[in-house]
Amino acid sequence: MAPLAKDSSSTRAMTKVAHLYYRRGLVQTEIAEEMGLSQAGVSRLLTAAGEHGIARTIVIPPSGFHNDLEQAVEETFGLREVHIVETTAGDDVVPALARALVPVLQLAPIDGRTIGLTSWSRALQAAVDVLPDLPRANAGHIVELLGDVGRPSLQHRAALTTERFARATGGDPVFLRAPGVVSTAAMRAALLDGDPHARRALAAMDHLDLALVGIGEVRAAAPLSPGENFFTDAQFAGARAQGAVGEIGLRFLDAYGEPVASDLGELVLGMELDQLRTAGRRIAVAGGRRKHAAVLAAVRGHWIDVLVTDETTARHLVASGVDTGSIAS
Repeated sequence: MAPLAKDSSSTRAMTKVAHLYYRRGLVQTEIAEEMGLSQAGVSRLLTAAGEHGIARTIVIPPSGFHNDLEQAVEETFGLREVHIVETTAGDDVVPALARALVPVLQLAPIDGRTIGLTSWSRALQAAVDVLPDLPRANAGHIVELLGDVGRPSLQHRAALTTERFARATGGDPVFLRAPGVVSTAAMRAALLDGDPHARRALAAMDHLDLALVGIGEVRAAAPLSPGENFFTDAQFAGARAQGAVGEIGLRFLDAYGEPVASDLGELVLGMELDQLRTAGRRIAVAGGRRKHAAVLAAVRGHWIDVLVTDETTARHLVASGVDTGSIAS
């Protein structure tokens, strides 16, 4: 038996392909379509899985992989892929989630694609920080999915993340250098009227092949502060009073994954939920106990089809799906 590959992205890919082939009974063409790979690539991964002892008619996942739990979440909510990381109680889950997202991005089909990026998400920023340049990658446009939020230093950090991701993927960055949240709908209209670059970014969101998003609570979470190109505490409280339990790109969802009707949507310069829905692939990274309700809302509403999360959140999703059933939007 060949020694197990040290590259975690290769090991995860071998395990995932073996799981789909031996445990779920998918043929190689189906696996290739689901994972965005060529059939030859699937064949090579299956061969490597056998050589490394991951697959021997049955799948033997290496320590730290949770294929049965991943499959349970996928089947409960109709997700294309779920990737689960182990974390220690009390730890910040962001670094582990970021590391797990990297191989997902490395395997995603990106050539010529229009990719939306929530560049102010902490997990996505951390993933881009450690993402190596993808050899021979030739992405299309890399579109920021929300305008500037937070203090200037955070806005600068988001712009650098977009620029770094575009360089790693060979894409053309499309920046949205306008406030992410404004005070009135009239101000939003005036900003768009005078800023062709912002209009271009918003229009590009109609044609997303891949969307990379975070999932948030209905509150200002550090390092963001209420009211700094962001919703105030009172506005967040109003959204919660209307039933909001989570948000994607500051678009609020209720516990069933349904959009929350709110005038606050008219104050946001960023992707609409309808634009997210039509994206070819929608990858979210989120975890931690405080986000359980928000992540559950996102998968219940089928707003995403690939999820990177932690084990505790995944078990909460399965338990909630068994208790109440997954509710389609």
